[in-house]
Amino acid sequence: MKEVNVGPLAVKAFESRPELMDYALERGGILVAVNAEKTVNATPRLAALVRDNIGYCDGAGAVKAVRRKGARNAIRIPGCELWLDFIEQHNADRTFYLVGSRPEVVGGVVYKLRKRYPKLRIVGYRDGFLRTEGERSDLIDDIAAKRPDIVFVAMGSPKQEYLMEEMLARHHALYQGLGGSFDLYMGLFKRAPRWVRAIGCEWLWRFVAQPSRIRRITPYLRFAARLYTGRL
Repeated sequence: MKEVNVGPLAVKAFESRPELMDYALERGGILVAVNAEKTVNATPRLAALVRDNIGYCDGAGAVKAVRRKGARNAIRIPGCELWLDFIEQHNADRTFYLVGSRPEVVGGVVYKLRKRYPKLRIVGYRDGFLRTEGERSDLIDDIAAKRPDIVFVAMGSPKQEYLMEEMLARHHALYQGLGGSFDLYMGLFKRAPRWVRAIGCEWLWRFVAQPSRIRRITPYLRFAARLYTGRL
């Protein structure tokens, strides 16, 4: 596994999903999905967080960038699949905590997971709407008290990364930011067809499927311009 700078972000260019999973479980810390939008919008605080944790290639653009910089065998590892791989492989020997989305969504996720994996140990969960500092503090206290092995936080970036940073300071575990993965798991929107993913255009599919996202297309265009002019 090579570490490559993609813009301001230090990305670990894993060559397989098992390599990433083994590394993350052994090390702990925060798994940060690196894509075009996150790279272009990264603040110094986020860049420092990624450097100190585990930034991995979630987006097709990130894979192209690290391959151009020498990590030729790097692969894309979608975060919306990775969290389910952790559950699939470790539902009987690890404990989990879920945070994110709306109450009915995260509740539905927990119900579906427990039905599919009877041995799964979810020690706590709640929605991602932390309205007060008290609620935020109570959540972090609960995680510190229950000491889960793996914590999934689906709140959008960089909010989820900064929350996980606070959690990690109180309780060492493996944390993964999931964005909209709970909504996807519950079927609230559809993922791009496999052939669209294969050609690296899942990002474009999202804009077509969810027109409200079109205002977020600028970072992708800026990333592409920097990538193909060698300015990343």
